[in-house]
Amino acid sequence: MSLIASNLSFKPGNEWHLDNVCFEMSKGQIYTILGRTLAGKTTLLKTLAGLISPDEGTLTLDDRDFGSIPVWKREVAMVYQQFINYPHLSVYENVAFPLKQRRMQSDQIKARVMKALQQVGLDGFENRKIQALSGGQQQRVALARSLVKEASVILLDEPLVNLDYKLREQLREEFRNIFSSEASKDSILIYSSTDPVEAMQLGGQILVMDEGRILQQGTSKEVYENPNCTKVAQITNDPAMNLFEGRVDNGRIILSSEIDLELPQHCKGLATGSYIFGMRAAGITLNSTGFPFSVELSEISGSETFLHIRHEMIGVVGLLDSVQNFNTGEVVRVQFDTLQLYVFDQNEQLVSSPYRGLE
Repeated sequence: MSLIASNLSFKPGNEWHLDNVCFEMSKGQIYTILGRTLAGKTTLLKTLAGLISPDEGTLTLDDRDFGSIPVWKREVAMVYQQFINYPHLSVYENVAFPLKQRRMQSDQIKARVMKALQQVGLDGFENRKIQALSGGQQQRVALARSLVKEASVILLDEPLVNLDYKLREQLREEFRNIFSSEASKDSILIYSSTDPVEAMQLGGQILVMDEGRILQQGTSKEVYENPNCTKVAQITNDPAMNLFEGRVDNGRIILSSEIDLELPQHCKGLATGSYIFGMRAAGITLNSTGFPFSVELSEISGSETFLHIRHEMIGVVGLLDSVQNFNTGEVVRVQFDTLQLYVFDQNEQLVSSPYRGLE
């Protein structure tokens, strides 16, 4: 089974919500649509669910015209950001609701509901009321109600965004186990997120989306290691990949009158000229023999410190593997690990990466 989108476009006003979106998805796979707020993720999921009709383009599922199927007949289940459950019903009744709407036999309903509750770790909770559940358990009920339909396509629109950090971590791992289980092998699972860490941990394929367009599709490893443009490089990192302009001349990278770096091996052969260079925060650290930068912000995150620093027109974020305090305006010495350097051309397209070398 495959779901194919060809040239999907949707422009309700002056802005494109979907702009020539194309992809192919196969059953038994997890696909994460990763993008910032207003990238078009929810619009795309609603289009797949039949809640939005695109202005142009086609959708096919197993060579059938999926776009022409009415929403109530599509083999689609959707889980939203907000917990959409029926508070007056029990857990069992909430999960069984779509099956009762289909007028299935009670024994079939019971078998499916108990199977779905077991999948999401809620077996034994079937007689509880929704109000007696935690936020995470309520989201699992919503997920079970989508799984019980045994739909061909399951859509999850940022389902963890309203939960606290600890619960997100727990459910993210559980979702991955559910999605990789034998029970999900006949479905296409599409998960949207603004969190690059979440996208990488879920595994499967990632579709990076921005301003209604799919910028890149590939495995999480491929997209992370070789982002095809500067936008993908920033969207797939938290904090966003540092980008700074410079020149290549005589085997050196010239960033300013005080900062020049030796070309690393994977960048050998770069022609003289201007480029956009990229480096993740982990590649920028402190060193007493490094280049002078002024501290703009010291941001402690758990056991790490993100250091926002600037030298002339170059503003970057570095990562320290410890908790440290700095004063605003304090001068620190910084080194760049050029083995982690990315190079993009003036059109913001990838030229060289540490994993692939020159394109």
